[in-house]
Amino acid sequence: MKVAVVGATGLVGSEMLNVLAERNFPVTELIPVASERSKGKEIEFKGKKFKVVTPTEAIAMKPDVALFSAGGGTSTEYAPLFAEAGITVVDNSSAWRMDPAKKLVVPEVNGDVLTTEDKIIANPNCSTIQMVVVLKPLHDKYKIKRVVVSTYQSVTGTGVKAVQQLNDERAGVEGEKAYPYQIDLNVIPQIDVFQENGYTKEEMKMILETNKIMQDDSIKVTATTVRIPVMGGHSESVNIEFENDFDLDELREALRQQEGVVVVDNPSNLEYPMPKDAHGKDEVFVGRIRRDETQPNTVNLWIVADNLRKGAATNAVQVAELLHKKGLI
Repeated sequence: MKVAVVGATGLVGSEMLNVLAERNFPVTELIPVASERSKGKEIEFKGKKFKVVTPTEAIAMKPDVALFSAGGGTSTEYAPLFAEAGITVVDNSSAWRMDPAKKLVVPEVNGDVLTTEDKIIANPNCSTIQMVVVLKPLHDKYKIKRVVVSTYQSVTGTGVKAVQQLNDERAGVEGEKAYPYQIDLNVIPQIDVFQENGYTKEEMKMILETNKIMQDDSIKVTATTVRIPVMGGHSESVNIEFENDFDLDELREALRQQEGVVVVDNPSNLEYPMPKDAHGKDEVFVGRIRRDETQPNTVNLWIVADNLRKGAATNAVQVAELLHKKGLI
């Protein structure tokens, strides 16, 4: 299968290449794609070297599937051109997520919605992905009424510039800034731009995307998203109110049975998920599972995942795997 990776030289694009190799996706020809300034650079994949091409050149090479991770502007401009050429696009930007004509897919949650007509498929926001994988079995079993989520998000979610800022600050070096404030030894309660309602764009993404992926607008979601000086993964404190009561052991078992979820929940041995343990892994880790004692039918959870893997690259590759398995590409 001919596979294009658009944004192959970026953080998520590089991770997509790693994930494609690790999961043995049936790549017969890799087409690494980036901007004009990266054209001609060589990318190594499974021991072979491939030259970076521009999006226009990639379309002419007729890949079967194109995994996009080059920002909203590139996706808005080029994804429709790839789709018109009959190439299925899995897009990691926010450009198409809330388009009512486009599917927003996490394979373990709503992979059944994909059809042959879907030529541009949206990959959700990283913090949304790890949350809905955990919400899915609980919604099926107890029906979720309301979710309150606070995130603790890695600098890798911002990109290379943010990683460099953190490293510079730790080394006491002056350098280019990705954030308006110091991030080392600090916490920034703003991810993306503020909206008129006082929420940030990232918070609104989590709210709106959750309803779309879960295919249930009755689930009320409120979010506070926060950047912390960590690399390796995003963490989330999640409070979930259900319509129905639950048994804690049964709830844990429902999570254990969910594809893509690993339960790490043993407080007596100080075992709980942390970003350093999720780094480089494709699963979503959940722990600190306990009843909210202030109101009925409510549970508290702690969710951690590698934001470059399950939060971006792995989910996109899993969508491509599902399309291949269903014979849609």
